Amino acid sequence: MTQANPVARALLPAARALSLIAGYLLLGLALLVTAEILLRRFMNFSLQGGDEFGGYVLAILAAFGFSYALLERSHTRVEILLERVGTGARSILNLISAWCVTVMACFMAWRAYAALSESIEYRALSGTPLMTPLWQPQILWFAGLLFFAVTSAAVALHASWLMARDRSGLNRFYGVKTLDEIIEEETVPTLEMKVQGR
Repeated sequence: MTQANPVARALLPAARALSLIAGYLLLGLALLVTAEILLRRFMNFSLQGGDEFGGYVLAILAAFGFSYALLERSHTRVEILLERVGTGARSILNLISAWCVTVMACFMAWRAYAALSESIEYRALSGTPLMTPLWQPQILWFAGLLFFAVTSAAVALHASWLMARDRSGLNRFYGVKTLDEIIEEETVPTLEMKVQGR
């Protein structure tokens, strides 16, 4: 049995919980849009603000989902090159990838904090009839990006440590998923359901 990734073991429960919250927000948005369509069609009435809330929800959803996708190794990767290099070169590329993600995540969190600070300082409101105080959605957006920055930094530091001690572990924890791993992810829940008689 392969050793579990300690970073994923520590941070994945929180990342999964944040992703579930974002998923429920998206479900709520879908219900709001459905209600809006039905009310406009049959009652000639609009709830107002569905498009505004939709923008907020999508930004928060993305921010919350980044960390989960990183820990699950679900971010898009260019596999055609990685498949053609050896373990050493692959570990270097995976380490560079981890640090590039970290730099970008920290930059996004920094800029989100700047936007949030300005909205609080100037008491900014949305340019819509609802006049939503912008700090309210921005604080959730910033929280998701901050967690992503922390998660990506932990991944990059752990990858750096593995680079010196266990390059195959670096590739296993932070490289592209192998075909066997993808098949196992897809079949294990099905097998569990069969065992439980569902």
